[in-house]
Amino acid sequence: MGYFCIPSSQQLPRSNSLLKRLFLLASLLSLQLQVLGHGVVESEQYPLVVSTWPFLEAVRAAWRAVDGGSSAVNAVVDGCAACEELRCDGTVGPGGSPDENGETTIDALVMDGSTMEVGAVGAMRYVKDGIKAARLVMQHTEHTLLVGEKASEFAISMGLPGPTDLSSKESINKWAKWKESKCQPNFRKNVLPINSCGPYHPSPTNSLEHPEEICSNTVQMQTMNSFLPHVGLHSHDTISMAVIDKMGHIAVGTSTNGATFKIPGRVGDGPIVGSSAYGDSEVGACCATGDGDVMMRFLPCYQVVESMRLGMEPKLAARDAIARIARKFPNFVGAVVAVNKTGAHAGACHGWTFKYSVRSPAMADVEVFTVLP
Repeated sequence: MGYFCIPSSQQLPRSNSLLKRLFLLASLLSLQLQVLGHGVVESEQYPLVVSTWPFLEAVRAAWRAVDGGSSAVNAVVDGCAACEELRCDGTVGPGGSPDENGETTIDALVMDGSTMEVGAVGAMRYVKDGIKAARLVMQHTEHTLLVGEKASEFAISMGLPGPTDLSSKESINKWAKWKESKCQPNFRKNVLPINSCGPYHPSPTNSLEHPEEICSNTVQMQTMNSFLPHVGLHSHDTISMAVIDKMGHIAVGTSTNGATFKIPGRVGDGPIVGSSAYGDSEVGACCATGDGDVMMRFLPCYQVVESMRLGMEPKLAARDAIARIARKFPNFVGAVVAVNKTGAHAGACHGWTFKYSVRSPAMADVEVFTVLP
């Protein structure tokens, strides 16, 4: 971006009254407008913070940062970090959502909508600060996503505390009760034994000798799994946040400890750019939450932003993204929030009643919006 200077009124020739008038006009305009790239943005619209769910303290933390002059990226990190610290709904940060082995792992993502840089971690062990680790990946590597124990080693080498046990008394108790219930429900399909904790082997019907049985069995298992209570407000959820800073720059971030009783090594949609979140400062942003294993197949947030780029309003862009998923997976549970670069926002959901939070200059505090399926 180029820069130019306006001379002070004292530096202008006394005889040049036209220049003096232009100087005064430019001074007045500078109090009301901010210059962004090649356009002009009304300062009254920004900053703006939008987040999935009534995670009020997380939104307040992001608002304090961005309203105080922080960049959109730093505000997103502050907001998601607050949710990790508070262990929002038990589904964000350490101490929740144990996998089949009873271990909690972290998925997180941060994206700069002005540079299109992304940093993410998946199935990260032993480090509680997921969103900060994601920012370190963005800042200090040419990569987009690091996973597993090596992601932990990288985060610790960059200064984050660890190694740390991410389990809690609550998560261990939840896992123990699940084991007592013969590890049901779980995310396995087409395997034996059925009603036990393994070890698991492919079902005998998974044979090329009887393709018709494979097809029939697959349909039957998918139908059964679709009714299992895998996804809910307190079983599998994500904070997904978008921030527009005072300069109109957009950033998005997510953090989650994933699906409860997931198969070890599973990475959900949380660290997948375009699925859990996506942002472009020229267009707007999207935040998503829900059944990540289904939603990540459609990249709903990428679709939302691209729909808005083509002129679609946030409400229609959100509805269209959800409808596309529902046509293929009518039993899926999920939601998206769309916000355009002018600050207009709307949500859409399927399978549950969804709530999202907003803080803008026109609001005295965070406001929660309810979206019906």
